[in-house]
Amino acid sequence: MSKPATSARDLRIDLASKRESELFKWFLACLLFGKPIQAEIAGQACQALVAAGLTSPGAVRRAGWDKLVLLLDRAHYVRYDFSTATKLLEVCQELQRRYGTLTNLLAQAKTAAELSRKLQEFKHIGPVTARIFLREIRPIWYPRSAAPEKK
Repeated sequence: MSKPATSARDLRIDLASKRESELFKWFLACLLFGKPIQAEIAGQACQALVAAGLTSPGAVRRAGWDKLVLLLDRAHYVRYDFSTATKLLEVCQELQRRYGTLTNLLAQAKTAAELSRKLQEFKHIGPVTARIFLREIRPIWYPRSAAPEKK
């Protein structure tokens, strides 16, 4: 049995490139991993959304609720399909309205703690989703805070 895809690397997301589409793929994955659902199913759902070209907030919004539900169902993310489709649409709309892009959000957050706070200001994003997102983002954007502090 293979290990579930639970990291950016597992999902073939190149965060080190710092490209907006790669950031968004990881953000999307974290929104899916944030639900109490099997990691393998969340990873499959992320890959299904990415394969459908949903690699930006605008693309998610243009896809619409019905298509999101269909894609989530096909990936067996059925227990939370309706609520997750709604969540994805609302988070993408809020991201575009507040920051435009994830790159802009990251530029405005000077520390990992500040990014966590900014993420949790979004409806539907709590500490678990923020922690999952930061786990992979911190070493790239906030390398000084990635290492434990020395006393």
